Amino acid sequence: MMNPIKHAPVDLSRRGFLIGTVGGGLLMGFGAVLPSGCAREELAAKNFAPTVWFELSSTGDILINIAKAEMGQHVGTALARIVADELGANWADVRINHVDSDSKWGYMVTGGSWSVFTSFTQLSQAGAAGRVTLIDAGAALLGVAADGCVARDSQVIAGDNSIAFAEIVQRGAIDRSFTADELGALPVKTPEQRDLIGKPTPQLDIPAKSTGQAEYGLDAELPGMVYARPVLPPTRYGCVVNSVDDAAATGIAGYLGYEVLSDRSETCQGWVVTYAESFVAASRAADALQVDWTAGPAVTVSEDDILAEGRALVARDDSGALLVNDGDVAQARNDAARVHEATYTTATALHFQLEPVNALAEFDGQTWHLHAGNQWQSLILPTLAKALEVAESQVVIHQYYLGGGFGRRLVGDYMVPAALLAKALGKPVKLVFTREDDTRFDCVRSPSVQRLRASFDGDKQLTGVEHAAAAGWPTLANAPGFMIDGLDDSGKIDTFSISGADHWYTLPNHRVRAINNPVAQGAFLPGWLRAVGPGWVGWAVESFMDELAAEAGVDPIEFRLNLLDAAGKNAGNAPESVGGAARLANVLRTVRDSSDWKDPLPVSEARGVAICHGQERTMPTWTGCVAHVAVDATSGEVTVKRLSLAIDCGTVVNPDGAQAQAESAALWGLSLALHENTRIVDGQVADRNLDTYTPLRMSSLPAIDVTFIDSTEFPVGMGEPPLIVVAPAIGNAVYRAIGARVRDLPIRPAQVREAMIST
Repeated sequence: MMNPIKHAPVDLSRRGFLIGTVGGGLLMGFGAVLPSGCAREELAAKNFAPTVWFELSSTGDILINIAKAEMGQHVGTALARIVADELGANWADVRINHVDSDSKWGYMVTGGSWSVFTSFTQLSQAGAAGRVTLIDAGAALLGVAADGCVARDSQVIAGDNSIAFAEIVQRGAIDRSFTADELGALPVKTPEQRDLIGKPTPQLDIPAKSTGQAEYGLDAELPGMVYARPVLPPTRYGCVVNSVDDAAATGIAGYLGYEVLSDRSETCQGWVVTYAESFVAASRAADALQVDWTAGPAVTVSEDDILAEGRALVARDDSGALLVNDGDVAQARNDAARVHEATYTTATALHFQLEPVNALAEFDGQTWHLHAGNQWQSLILPTLAKALEVAESQVVIHQYYLGGGFGRRLVGDYMVPAALLAKALGKPVKLVFTREDDTRFDCVRSPSVQRLRASFDGDKQLTGVEHAAAAGWPTLANAPGFMIDGLDDSGKIDTFSISGADHWYTLPNHRVRAINNPVAQGAFLPGWLRAVGPGWVGWAVESFMDELAAEAGVDPIEFRLNLLDAAGKNAGNAPESVGGAARLANVLRTVRDSSDWKDPLPVSEARGVAICHGQERTMPTWTGCVAHVAVDATSGEVTVKRLSLAIDCGTVVNPDGAQAQAESAALWGLSLALHENTRIVDGQVADRNLDTYTPLRMSSLPAIDVTFIDSTEFPVGMGEPPLIVVAPAIGNAVYRAIGARVRDLPIRPAQVREAMIST
């Protein structure tokens, strides 16, 4: 089941890869295929299209444009490495540039662990086209045959003779194009021929961050701009401003006024914005303003209301839409000697990225310019255009480094009020949310409820599993066009809220229902949080697998291995999932060995296991985790002593980046498992800063060891999969340590004590 965002290909039916010397440099990019001799004109006009465009200067610098957001994951380094390796470049010559939202770059989104996966083939082919062209041109200048040359270290080399890329650009008059078919037939390097992919190299974004030269959204400034801060209504939806009294703000030095926003896009419902000569003044004025609202209908909604609705929905066999419907689970249940059932919940979780959201808006008389860090430019552009009442082509988002994203900046709602105020005032506006503002209207990870039922025959053999999952859906709220059809005309599905339930275990009968929770949907704007649906779906799937292993009287790892037979639909497909469940079984065996799974531990300590295929079935990152925990039997406090992970992500393009992604995702998984949650109270989140919302602290860090499976298979995603396995591994370890099962996330000491008492 493919998500159309991730897999939308570049339309190469009328486009090919163009290479030409233009203005003292060699430009390369996808563009319209024209008759021979026109590539340079096409490139000079910059009529190039998605995914990559890069240039070689006459001084030897290689600039690679990056259409993905940098938020700490070194995405520019990873993508540039693919191009540079195929091109035969010296890494020291490579520079990167994060581009704006011009339509020539195609559909722009950074999320879902997709960047390398969706770019690898096209970037490889583009680099190969550049290499072939440079070799041909270099061979002609050297007076040798091209088939005796290689490109390496930014040179074309023929035996003892060589010519630098820079000299080829200076002396050559290159004008060449490749059709889509020709591009696909180019010789791409085999793994053993690569010089950069999978090898240690400096990260291209770190120097600027270390010296302070990197520009984040908060750094953006324009002459004549004013500062602004929102005054947020009681709820996200349905609020109306009745009156505003700014008498207490008028004495604040630098205060200029306020605006009640009128928004055709309905992003800002009942918003007031203060503006001033400084942010301090705007912020103080916002605190001083007295606003009377008619609140929206969700003003009385609580976390308990959302969970109660979720429990009612999962209890109904006819609710939701079908994601999986293999065999006949109802018959398996009717024939069962025993049925085992469990309900799992997760609480509201917040992003709390380091840099609160912000935006700078300016109109130059023809085009609206938005300066901000954003993950999904193509999602917010139509909304901005609607709010400003202009054509989408009149809006450009200028990209900056993100001080954390994690899915919060997939939703660009924070740009809308800046743009609307700039339109009202006729001058640039820099709007900044405080931490509390950002948290109040964060696009939270919805509370969730999941019910699972399993059937066993008289020999304790598993005969069927039913899974129902209810939550607020981010895709329904933000991008409904990307929802998919459920099986048997059962309705629409937000795959980001159910992925992970379509796992790689072979089951005789299996049924999965995805259910939207309307109470959650109407109370807040559900959002994507690192690992999206699998971050909570995997909690239930893998905890329940351990419960079934206990019911069957089988070791949890052996129980899983018996179900990972790579049969039928679980055999895998080329290129992304070659080997299928057999590769998942391999990471499970690997982490069993690296974690000392069977070694004895002291009383009240144990190891728990969990596995996953990552973010999506169509892009599997095979991941296994063993958590070693200690449980204080008196207080119920859980201490994680060690996390062992094994990961098969295919070819590891950027080893340092992959290691960092694995460690950071695992630690956030630990934080969400034991520490992070808030509650919805009166339609809003209760915890608005880090004094009461208490994520993992440095003093609680466990030992972490990560094993990457050596592989030359197609590269897949690394940003999120390691998060998914941590919570269920911890929960399963807690059960093995004290014999009590905790089914609500996060796992708090009080829950552990209650579970021990009720066991």
